Amino acid sequence: MTSLADLRKSYERAELNEDASHANPLQQFDQWLKEAIACETPEPNAMTLATVAGNLRPSTRVVLIKGYDERGITWFTNYDSRKGQELAGNPFAALQFHWVELERVVRIEGVVEKVSSEESDEYFHSRPLDSRIGAWASPQSQVISGRGTLVANAAKYGAKFLLQPQRPPYWGGYRLKPDHWQFWQGRKSRLHDRLRYTLSAGADATTGAEPVWIRERLAP
Repeated sequence: MTSLADLRKSYERAELNEDASHANPLQQFDQWLKEAIACETPEPNAMTLATVAGNLRPSTRVVLIKGYDERGITWFTNYDSRKGQELAGNPFAALQFHWVELERVVRIEGVVEKVSSEESDEYFHSRPLDSRIGAWASPQSQVISGRGTLVANAAKYGAKFLLQPQRPPYWGGYRLKPDHWQFWQGRKSRLHDRLRYTLSAGADATTGAEPVWIRERLAP
């Protein structure tokens, strides 16, 4: 039987240095995500979302990124779920992407806000019909008696809405507005490359000016 303590990997695929990286972290993220998609990394759009409850107890789950731009990182979910309730009480959260095949990790921190109703409607209606019915059928994070509850709910709402389910009022998008990014590239001998981008305290997105990011190398 293999001991967990003996499991090791030498990271030697690539490097990350200041000269070759982008000054804007969003551009660096865009490059890495596109490379993860191009090399057919399994579920390159999967990201771990960490939130903190009012009792200061953290929790994580995997969600799927559905958009990103200068405003932030977007995903969609049930607002009444555990993560939704925790974000309502504490809007600060963290995201992490782990692209194993590329030996890369991206960490993002910031404040979360709901996207507009129009944006949530647009995305909801782009989803497959089964997924739209599923948003109605699943009381996410609530205790249910068994899988039969979900099947029955799906049948009920499928019959009710037919081909035109509207977006549930408790379902929609969130956007994390980053003020902190970290990019990690595995390197040999555990001397990994790790660059941190911190939004300048004087930056103000409302002015329309380009954000000012401070880029620093961290010891691994």
